[in-house]
Amino acid sequence: MNTLFTVIVVIQVLAALTIIGLVLLQHGKGADMGAAFGSGASGSLFGATGSSNFLSKSTGVAAAIFFVATLGLAFASNHHASQSGGVMDSLAVPSVAVPAGSAAAAPAAPANPADQSSQIPK
Repeated sequence: MNTLFTVIVVIQVLAALTIIGLVLLQHGKGADMGAAFGSGASGSLFGATGSSNFLSKSTGVAAAIFFVATLGLAFASNHHASQSGGVMDSLAVPSVAVPAGSAAAAPAAPANPADQSSQIPK
């Protein structure tokens, strides 16, 4: 399961880098606005929006791969094999046996309930 998780993370990182590269390569829609006010080169204020080109289609595919990888990571992280314990459970703590008659043993509770009432501060 750990190998699958690593493969999904690698796919997600590659898709994210691809999206970043493709978005930076694309030509913005607002780049021709200056020409619209002075030279009259474009037909409308924001230009004609024709069919999508190769870069925008590639960005959409990379975004779909990124979303699928994100869902795969969420599924893999929620359905992993349960591991027993945490970081502190792996530490070896030496156990020290305390003899029964030593002073370190916890004091026993009084057997008689009347003795407990005498211990209540007034």
